[in-house]
Amino acid sequence: MKYFYSAEDANQRSLSPGVKLKTMWGEKIMMSLVELDPKSEVPMHSHPHEQAGMVLEGEFEFTIGTESKKVSKGEYYIIPGGIEHKVVAGSNPAVALDIFSPPREDYKS
Repeated sequence: MKYFYSAEDANQRSLSPGVKLKTMWGEKIMMSLVELDPKSEVPMHSHPHEQAGMVLEGEFEFTIGTESKKVSKGEYYIIPGGIEHKVVAGSNPAVALDIFSPPREDYKS
């Protein structure tokens, strides 16, 4: 069993124009490093997975359900499964770390 990984080991994919993901997962949890180009957007969507995250760099407008807030470096968020949400990056790049439980099968490919 392997315990340590590098960025090169991560599964990489594009989520939408200007939004790149690097994912790693175990049996019951998944991490996703989200890199957002300026003015990029993750459209409104929902999934059954619980999601928690933290802004590592920059800031973006986050809409969760009916609430919208500009979140910036050091702020956290938690999204219950089934709640619609979207992200719109500001004028600078941003990076967030998302945690999903259970792992998202659609992010493994």
